[in-house]
Formats: sequence, structure tokens, C-alpha cells
Amino acid sequence: MLQDGLDFPRLLISALRGGSGKTILSVGIIAALLRKDRAVFPFKKGPDYIDAGWLAMAAGRPCYNLDTYMVPPADVRASFLFRSSSDGIAVIEGNRGLYDGIDLEGSTSTAELAKLLQAPVLLCVDATKTTRTMAAVIAGCQQFDAEVHLGGVVLNRVAGARHESILRRSIETHCGISVFGAIPKLGRQDFPERHMGLVPTPEHRWAQNAVSAIADVIEGHVDLAALAAAADGAPALPASGQSHAPAAIRDTEPPTDAEPTIIGVIRDAAFQFYYPENLEALEAAGAKIVFFSPLETEKIPAVDAIYIGGGFPETHAEQLAGNERFKNALKTLADDGLPIYAECGGLMYLGEQLVLGEKSYPMAGVLPIVYGFSKKPQGHGYTIVRVDRKNPYYPIGSEVRGHEFHYSRVLKWGGKDSDLVFAMERGAGIANGRDGAVYKNVLATYTHLHALGTPEWARAVVRNAVARRRAKKP
Repeated sequence: MLQDGLDFPRLLISALRGGSGKTILSVGIIAALLRKDRAVFPFKKGPDYIDAGWLAMAAGRPCYNLDTYMVPPADVRASFLFRSSSDGIAVIEGNRGLYDGIDLEGSTSTAELAKLLQAPVLLCVDATKTTRTMAAVIAGCQQFDAEVHLGGVVLNRVAGARHESILRRSIETHCGISVFGAIPKLGRQDFPERHMGLVPTPEHRWAQNAVSAIADVIEGHVDLAALAAAADGAPALPASGQSHAPAAIRDTEPPTDAEPTIIGVIRDAAFQFYYPENLEALEAAGAKIVFFSPLETEKIPAVDAIYIGGGFPETHAEQLAGNERFKNALKTLADDGLPIYAECGGLMYLGEQLVLGEKSYPMAGVLPIVYGFSKKPQGHGYTIVRVDRKNPYYPIGSEVRGHEFHYSRVLKWGGKDSDLVFAMERGAGIANGRDGAVYKNVLATYTHLHALGTPEWARAVVRNAVARRRAKKP
């Protein structure tokens, strides 16, 4: 963990727009630096699980998300300090274009994060069908906000040596900025896309081979020594007077019960979207986490509560539908009042059916919802939900910030309006501008939250779990 007042290396990788190749560049740089015995601490800007999974695999350690929409900037900074070290390089992958944000001022943009962390920016530029004009574009990025420090450029999808030479000379001459490398157009795609971008790493055994392949490309085409020097030159980011741990972890007092509180987390290829901070916040609140999977077992272990994250249940619909014992056990526990918190894919699994084309797959049947799927996203982006009805987790009047991204849509909602406890101030939700389906101690929502931005969430999950365990004691 970072000592107060020490300099430490860091680099934020951004681009002019989404789809420029910054994820592949970030993964390759991390893996290549690791080969040179440099410890790398990976971070992902924005709400993202899939890119973060690739970054974590490349680094061999968890990737943490930095998002100033869902999490207060002070806690974003605290989280970054808490997860970084002067003994390695912090590599942060941005999202979208460098200055793209949610408003005219560029709030929540990668550039704003770069300023918050005083991180040099490595700009990944797609060089397709451009030469000298790219120098003008980069010069515009330099002048747009003088507080954003562009530390270097990597060219991507370069057509050949002549193309690289023109681009390199133009940028270095007119912008006074180093070009650290030029990646050619690759003959095959090591990272196929689906839904939100890159394929989730748990779904493919070849993922590690793909990381190794892109590391080979980076080693062959990027000056890693110059890039590391730029990271080493990042200014001091003092932490004096501030606890490194974010508030959601720092200010949590676990229950005093001698008996541990067991939170079951369903995690597998169908349900894989969990921010590591969320799991750590549960542990800080006093939970012992047990992982299990309906793809691997018919039994649910003895737990005091269950957390079901997002993922792609539709790609495993037949297997999920066929595990009758697990589904029945889950419904019985829900009927009996077990606390269950579910997000997106978990929400879908708790419903009655998933309809894919002409076929319907029965799910757990805890909630009276039937889902279908569309070719276009049905909910995409940041959300704000206002809690306006009674539920086991949030006081009425609370505001929760999160995000949603789903292709599923509700074909049938068989509950009452009073069973949806969130009013959507931003986002799509389940139905009629509402989200947050409640049944006894179950709360399921399309909104993914981040525990550092909603610290009361982990405490509420553990509080409900403790209450459940105490109520079950003879």
C-alpha cells in the first residue's frame, strides 16, 4: 500500500473514441511489463466487468474500477491509493474517448480521472486511413485542457513502415510528444466481441493464450522502457491526512457474533459480474463468502444470505433450466425468507422464464417475470434509482447510483406496482419506469451498484443475514 508522500509510477491509457484498441493495448502492456518482472496494479475506468476481467488475468491480480459517477471522487482517489504501490506500475484503462463524459463539462470523463489522479495519459490512436491529420487531432487534445498531461502515443492498426514513419514524424514534430510504438493491423482477432465488448475470460480456456499472444505483439512493437519511464515520471500524489481505505471499508463495523455470517455468492460462467470491491465490502462488514454454482452442483450450501451478480444466463439457459433441484432449493429458501440480493443476470435467473427465440427456459420462479431478448440493448448506461417503497435493504428516500447494460427485456410482469420499490430517475429498469423487484427478503434489480458508492448496501446485506441466522436459532 502507498506510503504518504511517495512518488509511484502510473499511466492511464486512453483513446480518441471507443473501439480504438485501448483494451488490447492495455492487456498487452500489462502482460509484457509482467514478463520484465515489473509488478502491475490494474484499474479500469468506468462501469465495466469484461475489460476488467482481461486486465486482471494479464496482471495476475484483481482489477479495480474507478468511476466518479457511481463513487465520490474522494473515495475513487482513496481506492486508487489503497490498491497501488511504489513497488510497481499502476496501469489504468480509460473508457470511450479521452474527453467523453456525461455532460458539456465532461464530467466522469477519462480526462477528469487523469486530473484527479495526476496520471500521465498514453493515447492509443487508430491510424487507419490517416497521416499528418492525426498530429492536428493530438494537438487539439493537448490544447483542449492544459491540466491533462499527454505522456505519449501508441499508434494502432498501422498499414506499414512508410505509414508509421509519416505518422511518427508528424506527431513528434508538431506535438512535441513521443510515439512509443506502432502496432500493425493484426491478421486475426484474438479477442472476439459479444454484447458489451470483449468476451468474458471465464468462458474460454484459450484466454491466457490470447493474453500471451498480444503481449508478444506489444513486446515487438512498443518501447516498453520508454513507456515505463513515462509512468515513473508521474508527479507525487500525496495521501497525507487521508486514510487509504475507502469509506465503505474503513467505516464498517462487523457484527460481534461469535458465529460467522455466511454469504453465498453464485459465481460461474453464467454469473460472473462482480466488482471485487463489492465482495471485499461484504467481508469488511463481517461476512464470510462461500462461492457455489448451479452449473456445478444441485445443492445450495448452508448460508445466511445469497448474492447473485450479473452475467450471461442466456448462454447457459438450458443448463440452468435443467438443474431442477437447485432451482427448487433456491425458491424454497426465498419463500422461507432467506435474504437474496440479485443484479441483472441474477434478476433474470430469479424470474419465471427466459424466452430465447421459439424456446422458453424455466428459471427459479421466485419473481413473476418472463424475459425475452432483443438484438439491441434494452438498458444501457448509468442509472439513478430513488427508493420510494419499503424493502429490506434501503431506507425510503435513498438514492442509489449504478449502471445497467442488458439485452433482455421484460415480456411479462406479473407482480404489483408496490412490488417494484425503485423509481428510475435515470435508466430503463424493469417496467413502467420502475426497478427493484421485492419478494419477502429478496431484492432484484437491473441496476449494478458499486459498494464504494453505496456503502450501506454491504451493511444491509450482512444485517439481514445476521437477522436471518438469529431468527433460525432454536
